[in-house]
Formats: sequence, structure tokens, C-alpha cells
Amino acid sequence: MQVRIKKEHPDSKIPSYAKPGDAGMDLTAVGVTYSDDKVTYETGLAFEIPEGYVGLVFPRSSNCKKDLLLTNSVAVIDSGYRGTVKMVYRHAKDAAPAEYVVGDRVGQILILPYPQIEFVEAQALSESVRGTGGFGHTGT
Repeated sequence: MQVRIKKEHPDSKIPSYAKPGDAGMDLTAVGVTYSDDKVTYETGLAFEIPEGYVGLVFPRSSNCKKDLLLTNSVAVIDSGYRGTVKMVYRHAKDAAPAEYVVGDRVGQILILPYPQIEFVEAQALSESVRGTGGFGHTGT
């Protein structure tokens, strides 16, 4: 599947798969700004995601080495959005933070299809093994 991408910054790197079987493609920082307790990483990339698909932006697994939490957990890039993709992190601790710098891979993007959902109101739902148990109900 081809997806149109626009470099909004001369140093932007087009995402690619690092290894066969990878689901996500790395996003690289071309700029960083600070405000209060947030750090915003600019990718300098805009995507033309096809209708019926969504771009999902996640932290990379290497984020465990940083003191940063992605503020919206997973960023959703709708097919109609044409702006630059940014990742906004918040510091996890008050201590001297470990952060990414310009040129680092700061996140990863997956582009996936999604179904169009139509909700149907019901007076009751079917029974299931789990039922209404949640938040650790299975004991793990």
C-alpha cells in the first residue's frame, strides 16, 4: 500500500521498516520545543492517510530508557488530517530527565484499516464468560 507523505522540514526522514516483520516505522525528531512540563518533538512530516485507514503513533520500546510519557498514550491521525505530526511527551519524574534529542527516533507509526461502526441501542446484552468483571478481574 502506498501512502503519500510530505517533508515539511529538509532534515525530515521518511519512515521505513527497520527489520522484516516490523509493524511500526520509526519517526525521527527534527525539532524540539519545551513548555512547562512538556517536551514536543517535531517530525516535520505530514501524511495523506487513505480513507478507511488510521495512523497510530506510539512511543518506541526504547522509551523505557527515557523519563518521558506520551501525553495522549497513542496519537490518532485521521485520514483527513494533513498537518505535521508531532509527539508531545510529559516528564515522568521531577529529577533531571532523560530526553530525546534532535535526530533521535522518538516514536513509531502504524497505518491500519478500521471498520465503520454503527451502534445499535439495546435493552440487554448477550451473556459472556467474563460478564461485567474488569480491572484485574481475572486475577492477573
